[in-house]
Amino acid sequence: MDSWTGTAKVIFAGIAVLAAGHAVAETPVAEARFACHQGKTIDATFYPDRVELKLSDGRSLTVPQAMSGSGARYADADESFVFWNKGDTAFITEGDPDKETYADCVDSK
Repeated sequence: MDSWTGTAKVIFAGIAVLAAGHAVAETPVAEARFACHQGKTIDATFYPDRVELKLSDGRSLTVPQAMSGSGARYADADESFVFWNKGDTAFITEGDPDKETYADCVDSK
């Protein structure tokens, strides 16, 4: 507890949240811009538990981190949208796990 009456602060892995339910600004752990095949781009802002994506087709998505054997993997609940990132490369699959809608992406920053 601190000087804020009845409010406890919790800070974990770069995330600050007030116990009363009011979020404090969270600092991203990394940012990247990926240039992909066919002139597509992905702007990615990484947080400890999710990634925020801005795709060149105009979509903005927030995708939670998922289990991965290698690299970082982010997927929606039914895994119909998956963003993979390893080192300075990335790709996105949508629907069919073998269909890359954003392919051969390389960090361009």
